[in-house]
Amino acid sequence: MEGLIGILVTVVVLGLVFYLLWWLIGVIGLPDPFNKVAQVLIALIAVVILLGLLFGGINIPTLRIR
Repeated sequence: MEGLIGILVTVVVLGLVFYLLWWLIGVIGLPDPFNKVAQVLIALIAVVILLGLLFGGINIPTLRIR
């Protein structure tokens, strides 16, 4: 049960961080193609991290999330 609470807290914190990044990209007011590219990159990174948490970690030599 403690592990589940830890994962839930991690997901909430990551969600908040990525939401703030998404909001910041919108507030900055980048030109349209750069805005969409930045949003896609943020969404892709968020999905990769969440899938890594779901499946037990990301095993990339320069990035280890457990």
